[in-house]
Amino acid sequence: MKIQDIHNQYSPAIARYLTRLTGSSDVAEDLTQEVFIKVNNGLGKFKGDSSLSTWIYKIATNIAIDRSRSKFFQKIEKQTVSRDKLENQEWSNIELMSKEEKSPEQQMVNNEMNDCIRSYINRLKENYKTVIWLCDYEGLKNRETAEVLGVSIETVKIRLHRARAKLKEMMNNGCDIYNNHNGEIGCNEK
Repeated sequence: MKIQDIHNQYSPAIARYLTRLTGSSDVAEDLTQEVFIKVNNGLGKFKGDSSLSTWIYKIATNIAIDRSRSKFFQKIEKQTVSRDKLENQEWSNIELMSKEEKSPEQQMVNNEMNDCIRSYINRLKENYKTVIWLCDYEGLKNRETAEVLGVSIETVKIRLHRARAKLKEMMNNGCDIYNNHNGEIGCNEK
């Protein structure tokens, strides 16, 4: 497979994944370029022990983790990622809840709920945040997530359980979750 074909096939998903991990489409765009540079440089060494997508997600995860650990990036991230950042347009293309046949009012409620969920996911510890994005939003199976993260399947299951429990706890403590007159879920920050 040619690098251009690989890039065309996987780039949108990797960019979405990195946007979710970093909270910034600008940072994700830079990291996505780094990912495909590494893919291009390492393609000849790819052994096929895992699927190509798993290998690419592993590269993306490692690059994102390396970036988040850098002191320079941590300083910039603290300055730029805020509640305002979560509410801006760069998040509008990432849907956590369906918008199919929703009224404008319900779409607004869904957007607010999505922003709330994203903000709480981004407050989780890095290993919990990563496993939620990979399993719940990228749709990777536990085995694939284990390969990406370089951990056992059991570790993925434990982290995913703990991440979901922590997310639920954080949201219960920070949000009033309700059902509207149509039985649809919404939330307001406490």
